[in-house]
Amino acid sequence: MTSETGRVCFLMHLKPERVEDYLAAHETVWPEMLEALTACGWRNYSLFLQKEEGLVVGYLETDDFDRARAEMDRTDVNARWQATMAGFFAEETAPDQTMVQLQEYFHLA
Repeated sequence: MTSETGRVCFLMHLKPERVEDYLAAHETVWPEMLEALTACGWRNYSLFLQKEEGLVVGYLETDDFDRARAEMDRTDVNARWQATMAGFFAEETAPDQTMVQLQEYFHLA
């Protein structure tokens, strides 16, 4: 996964019956997770949800998404967070391994 523009958008799929639990888990994201994301170069990061389908859409800006992901993979807090989140997702694995990056084909600046 690479991004030449610095803007990244991705999809992930929740288990429909776990959507509310997933939302509750994000009401208080661990401060050390937020710090790690920032330190690893994730900026302007947002998650959006289409509840009925359990579709999560993520958006972020970063200088190098591959590097930002690799740096997060090396943090202990990310390993703990991914393990905590895995049960919410359809694939039942670390959610950051199930991201499907979307291709940007138009941008109005």
